[in-house]
Amino acid sequence: LHIKQIWKDNSNGNWFYVEQAMATDQAKPYRQRVYHITQVSKDTFESAVYTFKKPLRFAGDWKNETPLANLTPDSLETRKGCSVFLVRKDKNTYVGSTHEKDCSSDLRGAKYASSKVTLTKNSLLSWDQGFDAEGKQVWGATKGGYSFIKETK
Repeated sequence: LHIKQIWKDNSNGNWFYVEQAMATDQAKPYRQRVYHITQVSKDTFESAVYTFKKPLRFAGDWKNETPLANLTPDSLETRKGCSVFLVRKDKNTYVGSTHEKDCSSDLRGAKYASSKVTLTKNSLLSWDQGFDAEGKQVWGATKGGYSFIKETK
């Protein structure tokens, strides 16, 4: 998982390019998204999720000083209902999730997706799951989320 801030001059919250790939094949990420973080209230933040056309043309762009330089916010497509709402639990911990069944998905027979996130200063725990119309899980981890530890260079 690679996360890099983009569009730093944009005063409307913080924007991040996120690229996720298998460690053995980082040249072909299976998920590329843009996240827009805005403050909703004193202790609550919204992480809105966006996609963009032909994402593989940007594979590895997180390595660049200014990733996604050829994209602008108006070229993004909102994943409606897929925002994660993060609430501050203590000085360094935020916990949140998507709302109910609001994030539609058609991946592997799913009707909707759910994301649960715990964010700390040095880690990200992300648990994404897809469910069919009857609420049966059809994709994603079953016992817990993926844990990512911040790497400092």
